Amino acid sequence: MAHNEVRWLLVVLTLAYVVAAALGDGSDHDAEVLLKFKSSLSSKDPAALNNWNKSIDLCREKGSNNWAGLICNKGVFSGLRLENMSLTGIIDVDSLAELPTLRSLSFMNNSFDGPMPKVSKLGALKNLYLSLNRFSGEIPDDAFEGMRSLRRVHLARNAFRGKIPESLAALPRLEELSLEGNRFEGKIPDFRPDEWRVFNLADNQLKGRIPKGLSQMNSSSFVGNKDLCGQPLGPCKASKNHYIVIIIVLAIAVVALATLGAFPFIRSRRAQTSQYGKAQAHKNFGAYDVGRKEAESAELPADRNKNGELGKLFFVRNDRDSERFDLQDLLAAPAEVLGSGSFGCAYKAVLLSGPAMVVKRFRQMNKMGKEEFHAHMTRLGSLSHPNVLPPVAFHYSKEEKLLISDFVENGSLASHLHAERRAPGQPGLDWLTRLRIIKGVARGLAYLHKEFPAPISLPHGHLKSSNVLLDCTFRPLLSEFALVPVISKEHAQQYMAAYKSPEFTQLDREDRKTDVWCLGILILEVLTGKFPANYQKNGKGENKDLAMWVNSVVREEWTGEVFDVDMKGTKNCEEEMLKLLKIGMCCCEWNVVRRWELREALEKIEELKERDSEDDCNSSYGSEGDMYSSMAMTEEDFSFLS
Repeated sequence: MAHNEVRWLLVVLTLAYVVAAALGDGSDHDAEVLLKFKSSLSSKDPAALNNWNKSIDLCREKGSNNWAGLICNKGVFSGLRLENMSLTGIIDVDSLAELPTLRSLSFMNNSFDGPMPKVSKLGALKNLYLSLNRFSGEIPDDAFEGMRSLRRVHLARNAFRGKIPESLAALPRLEELSLEGNRFEGKIPDFRPDEWRVFNLADNQLKGRIPKGLSQMNSSSFVGNKDLCGQPLGPCKASKNHYIVIIIVLAIAVVALATLGAFPFIRSRRAQTSQYGKAQAHKNFGAYDVGRKEAESAELPADRNKNGELGKLFFVRNDRDSERFDLQDLLAAPAEVLGSGSFGCAYKAVLLSGPAMVVKRFRQMNKMGKEEFHAHMTRLGSLSHPNVLPPVAFHYSKEEKLLISDFVENGSLASHLHAERRAPGQPGLDWLTRLRIIKGVARGLAYLHKEFPAPISLPHGHLKSSNVLLDCTFRPLLSEFALVPVISKEHAQQYMAAYKSPEFTQLDREDRKTDVWCLGILILEVLTGKFPANYQKNGKGENKDLAMWVNSVVREEWTGEVFDVDMKGTKNCEEEMLKLLKIGMCCCEWNVVRRWELREALEKIEELKERDSEDDCNSSYGSEGDMYSSMAMTEEDFSFLS
């Protein structure tokens, strides 16, 4: 009997050794393949991928990566995220095909050019991100054939042309498609009419009727294609035969009206037309008309010279030389009111040349001179980062200033967290999307702190969810930053987010860590889905903020009330969610000395894992209510709060 037990023990140990050896060999093989792949790349950044070293393990045991840009899942390599590295060269797909566990590829915002890589050789791939490069040419019709697992395809802002491949439309699991900003032409294929997380074909050269299965999409998914028609855009033009029928009917109607005494009717119609014309003229730039009524005494919307001519716009973005317009173009553009914020009204103006711009009216500026104001705006316009939205132009007058920026189609983070915009039954932002938004916000904020070093105390100064805009891929863009120097002190202290911080409300001072406090409040808002009540109060005074509420809940007893119940995709992600909650609380520390530096907060946020497999949080959209009630937290989990 004892002899048999010993024999079985030896068998088990032998199998364990074989499995461990196999895993080790796999890691070594992946390392060799990745180093071979690296040899096909080059970069202007000498530090890019410099820690790709065979002597270093690819992945840590808990799943995080040791090599820059690697995605690891439970200690196993699963993808590459080589973004914002100024990479050029050739994407060696043949080498990548030798990686059996590869599921995700991202080369966004680099400088790759040439034709579309032959990604169909990567049959098990789930995510493909090639946006913001210089790829060009036609994509073969069979480019995505056999890629039945592919869920996310992002090819935006390249120079692809030709027809959209039929093999792309045939993918059975596709849920995100981003093709905007290319030169695709022809008709839109018949994509399946399932629910989409992301779908954008804007700013191409597509034509014809939009397929019925896409008629419920937002119109922003199709703007910038001159010859598209049908829902959700305008109706398609009628055929010639249809026009002939209409003309005949109208002719008969005219004769009938003449017979019955058309003169009074026509006179009445002329009166109505005159009224309608006046209404249309008043509506032409409706959003600005509201402003004109408010401020006729200030001779708005712009100051005029001695000849009565409108003032001019000053452009501060060097990359917009070919898209310039003047103030008259803005005043003539159809517009709509987007809302009234801390500094004044904001309007969306659609220029006749195509692009949509946002015009923000600022009245509560300080007495900064025109040259100094111009220098500050020029500095803001020179900023360039994937998570920062710099201004495009400005208009300066004594009474008010106008700041013009690009319109971001997906609205603000606040609208997705709080506004009643979703259709019944449609889920809110899932966990992975929220995590990526926070990562982007932290990166953008770190960039601003780098560009505006000490002694500037508030590089952003107004970080809150309504000033985080989301593009069609839910990439966050920071707006209304670095305005403290140009806003009147009284107005800034009454409305700006930084002046709701404890160091200002209690000690009447601000600090570079004040932006970190705003980041912490934003993290808690994203996780809880609750609007920070202290932002609704103007000026100073005792006010229980969101951080205090979270602190009280986790200290008293875990009741499952902290995380947003509308946040889906949380299965098996409790650990990462709790880590982000801790990060948010550390950023909200009332004691400025003990509060984290932005650098430390960014490092902790970047360490959070973005999982991507069938059994983890990224792919789970089922019932997750039980997870909240079963999650346990102890005093040790939040020991940093003491």
